Amino acid sequence: MSKNISFAGLFFASISIFLWGITFVSTKYLLRSFSPYEILLIRFFMAYLALWGSKPKKLRLSERKHEIYFMLAGLSGVTAYQFMENMAISYTSASNVSVIVSICPMFTAISLQLFLKEKHLTPFFNIGFLLAIVGVALVSFNGVVNFHLNPKGDFLALLAAVSWGFYSLCIVKINALGFETVVVTRRIFFWAVVFMLPIGIFSLLTQGPSLPSEMGNISVILDPAFNLSRIKNPLNWLNMGFLGLGASAFCFAAWSIACKKLGTVRATVGIYLIPVVTIIFAFFALGEKISLMGAIGAVLTIAGLFVSEIRKS
Repeated sequence: MSKNISFAGLFFASISIFLWGITFVSTKYLLRSFSPYEILLIRFFMAYLALWGSKPKKLRLSERKHEIYFMLAGLSGVTAYQFMENMAISYTSASNVSVIVSICPMFTAISLQLFLKEKHLTPFFNIGFLLAIVGVALVSFNGVVNFHLNPKGDFLALLAAVSWGFYSLCIVKINALGFETVVVTRRIFFWAVVFMLPIGIFSLLTQGPSLPSEMGNISVILDPAFNLSRIKNPLNWLNMGFLGLGASAFCFAAWSIACKKLGTVRATVGIYLIPVVTIIFAFFALGEKISLMGAIGAVLTIAGLFVSEIRKS
């Protein structure tokens, strides 16, 4: 039975990591027509509606204080994490962002050890982390000679990784309540959208509706001609649908299942593989070349995953 549970957890974790790896390329494309805030709001509002349609069942909490877990999960894992990630991609390369957010497992392990007293920072975990982070760095650099750090974008990506650690902590507390995954994910998205709305209102009050040439991180564009052109672009709909329905509605629910089956830290370690997926899809979608450095990095990343999972008997 435990083997079946592990295989189910590995399956859902693998699917989530695979689809999340593609999101960097998809988001980079959408940033040509949408601000990071618009992508975030449309993506998760779409995901929220999809989850309501798949299971129109109310979530009834036994204690009102449990709502705090859902609020914090929506704020940390969706609003804060996704918004900072989108902003980071607009400032720096998708490769930079993918390698930096891949250190999420370390912040997850630290959060669980600090707040829940779970001991995860074993010597093998630390060695595996170092191997994997070197691997994802090589995958990210990928032999590009004009690679450079952008402090603003890279710092935002780092803050996103920290935010995911707090989200993982919330997921542990929520999973312990025993609710169905779909209704749990929908409740998290509800609070995420609630926290997103003030950002847009603030943008409209302080800046007004932006023009395409003035598009910033929290812009809301209301120019009729520009809106018509981006709505008529089928690739925009394809990418937004992928982000909202696949990478959000499905993957967040699948990730909760993976955390239940594998344990939060073990599942989160798989995030190391996201840059590997990103670099492969960037090759096909954006024409970026995969160098020997990138191939070596992929091997180191996978090796680090195995090492981090070694446990003393």
